Amino acid sequence: IIFTVDPKGEVAAYQGKQRLWEKRISKQGLSSGISAGHGLVVVGNKKGTLFAIDQNSGEIKWQTQLTGAILAPSLLQTDRVITVANDGTVFAHDVNTGTQVWTYNLPNEQLSLRHQAAPISLDSRTVLLAASNAYVYAIDSITGVPRMQRRVAISDGRSDIQRLIDLGEPTVAGQFLVTTSYQGQLTVMDLAAQQVIWSNPISSIQRPEVYADKVIVTQQDGKITAFEITTGEKVWENDQLVNRELSNPVLLGQDLVVGDLDGVLHLLDPQSGQLLGRSKTSGEVSSLRVIDNQLFVSTRKGALSVWQNR
Repeated sequence: IIFTVDPKGEVAAYQGKQRLWEKRISKQGLSSGISAGHGLVVVGNKKGTLFAIDQNSGEIKWQTQLTGAILAPSLLQTDRVITVANDGTVFAHDVNTGTQVWTYNLPNEQLSLRHQAAPISLDSRTVLLAASNAYVYAIDSITGVPRMQRRVAISDGRSDIQRLIDLGEPTVAGQFLVTTSYQGQLTVMDLAAQQVIWSNPISSIQRPEVYADKVIVTQQDGKITAFEITTGEKVWENDQLVNRELSNPVLLGQDLVVGDLDGVLHLLDPQSGQLLGRSKTSGEVSSLRVIDNQLFVSTRKGALSVWQNR
């Protein structure tokens, strides 16, 4: 089953092309991505309302009010719904009742991108949060007790705008945590030692991809670069897609895929960075995900397409 969200306020469930149900959830629209688990679909709006919807019927099971706009998907883990409001407050609600269990306040920067990295799971009891102050926080998802706090990027700009350094959604690969930051660095941290191994001055808020021993990242300027994950040595760089506002890179089978502002999907060899081919979708690509060897492509025009590995 695929669940989709419409910014105008509707949520729908599809099985293949067949629509199972469609419900209007919010008159104020919906602004976050969607999360599903525990029989629920969870989504939020710019007014800070969090909705938990029954997966089978589309009926609202519970809703609650947060302190700021909800711009990123929630994380459903260990009977908790973990959500980050745009004012930096992290909320945990009981997945069955919607009762607030705990909150945690991230430092609220005076100036940041209108962007919030989604919380991700480190293990069955730990949630990772990438904040706009260039720190990564690890929090116990049951109790809300902090377990780790590490700075992973530094900005040396002179003005407030030049010092913007929001983090993108991080990637966990075994013992490594890979983070990107706007006007900051690509950083690889050893989670066991809680120490940064290496960093490289790259501006990006796209989720990095890890392939074998490589970290692959799309930069703000459109370059695609691969680094050796343990040393930070540059393996290859492709500058053929400069200024094309690339999406996050993903691996589909043996191919690396990125999307661009014209709705073109570019296939590359992850070993060399060489372009292998292109396919066209509808509208500017906003994000890519690979699930069960299928590529899910969403565009800023609201189109969702599913692609099979060749």
